[in-house]
Amino acid sequence: MVNQSSTVGFLLLGFSEHPHLEKVLFVVVLCCYLLTLLGNTLILLLATLDPRLHSPMYFFLSNLSFLDLCFTTTCVPQMLVNLWGPTKTISFLGCSVQLFIFMVLGTTECILLTVMAFDRYVAVCQPLHYATIIHPRLCRQLAAVAWTIGFLQSIVQIPPTLRLPFCPHRQIDDFLCEVPSLIRLSCADTTFNEIQLAVAGVIFLVVPLSLILISYGTIAQAVLRMNSAKGLRKALGTCSSHLIVVSLFYSSVIAVYLQPKNPYARERGKFFGLFYAVGTPMLNPLVYTLRNKEVKRAFWRLLGKDGDSRES
Repeated sequence: MVNQSSTVGFLLLGFSEHPHLEKVLFVVVLCCYLLTLLGNTLILLLATLDPRLHSPMYFFLSNLSFLDLCFTTTCVPQMLVNLWGPTKTISFLGCSVQLFIFMVLGTTECILLTVMAFDRYVAVCQPLHYATIIHPRLCRQLAAVAWTIGFLQSIVQIPPTLRLPFCPHRQIDDFLCEVPSLIRLSCADTTFNEIQLAVAGVIFLVVPLSLILISYGTIAQAVLRMNSAKGLRKALGTCSSHLIVVSLFYSSVIAVYLQPKNPYARERGKFFGLFYAVGTPMLNPLVYTLRNKEVKRAFWRLLGKDGDSRES
């Protein structure tokens, strides 16, 4: 039987129950999107053009910036249309594409942040062997593994979700197409889909976050053993930006995908989802540029100025 939604699409309710907020959110989301494009494009340019940034850390950071650019471009234009006018529809094909890309990018970012934590662990705990362990070939392999896992997870998760029989009102209580929202829209038994989502949450959220915490636990022990104040500052500078990005990403994603089943949690989840889709891609380049002297020096060199003298 053909799913009726495949011909008529869906209604994205978003924040329509708060119409006075929509115009304000339109301006906020548009500004965040423009800053996201500017910040992440700048990091990609610096990591590509500046030879001093041709290192594993900035290779992974450029992957993260490319991922964030794709992530926001997938959802923000549709979100801006819905916030600005009364039309809040999305076709079944558009929802499917958005769902697939979101799942690919979200899963890839979980794995990529774990890989970056491993990179920071080696940099702090085994600095003399860093160049031997984190070599360019391994970096490419780890990035390829992250993207491959993202595609595989999307291929496994999305088809069962799209095959669900959806309720006739076709109203998604969210501002974009995500798996939890579509599961709630179904009028059939969704036990299998909920179990599948819970298992995916453990594998791609809980396990990577646990590995990141273990890495930083080991890093913290190494830092506490340092007798040099300079070495301590260097270790903190090496890890602080990534740790902030991890905190922003996982706090919002867990609030969206592992929320309890009640109306208050769903309402709160929409705001966390907005931050997850718009806020974190904007903040990531700001965190890495404002707290990273190498990136700031590379920026001044790109403008034709002496970055070292600007920092002195």
